[in-house]
Amino acid sequence: MQPIAEAATAQPLFVQFLFLKADPAWRRLSRTAREDGREAFASVIEDAASEVTTYAYSTLGLKVGSELLLWRKSRSPLAVQEMTGRLLQAGIGAYLEPSYSMFGFTRPSSYTRRLNSQEQAVESEERAPYLIVYPFSKTSDWYLIGRDARQGMMNEHIRIGHEYTDVRQVLLYSTGLDDQEFIVAYETDDLPRFQSLVIDLRSTEVRRYTLRDTPIFTAFHRPLREALALIG
Repeated sequence: MQPIAEAATAQPLFVQFLFLKADPAWRRLSRTAREDGREAFASVIEDAASEVTTYAYSTLGLKVGSELLLWRKSRSPLAVQEMTGRLLQAGIGAYLEPSYSMFGFTRPSSYTRRLNSQEQAVESEERAPYLIVYPFSKTSDWYLIGRDARQGMMNEHIRIGHEYTDVRQVLLYSTGLDDQEFIVAYETDDLPRFQSLVIDLRSTEVRRYTLRDTPIFTAFHRPLREALALIG
């Protein structure tokens, strides 16, 4: 896959997708201990809400090594790290191990001048039922071809993406900060519809310059306490 449009807000926003896996010992605790532990974890997230916005997703049964996804955004990456420290010591958090993390920043696009609603999902507070997240890197050849050639290929890619206005995108830049260059996330209420978008994007010329776009994580949006209850 490839980002539809490399668009972002002018003021950088730190965004992290943190995947967590529960120790089986958690499910062997008493019902009361688990209820209290889930509440303690939820309270940390709620207490940090003024600095860090968090959306909860269940990945239970969808990917080996992950049962919970926290999509977090903040103007301060330090606030996110400090919140993580508190989370991993609170209730169920002491039984959760981070199994995968992707983080990056928003920034203005090199290929798109104006944002549309499809590309502003990172700023929205409304979440779709399904989230698909993956890291993305381009080949060295992509950066060696001319600017006009790159713009032409991206125009084709963007045009196809805009035919799927019901699928929203978040694009983050992590070049030099993590193993991938970009993080791409799509929100949808129709997984077969999203798959059609992916198939169409794979037939574009720019696909030749994809170095890596895995692992892919699919997650289901849930209220926080509901996502925690699914873990046990």
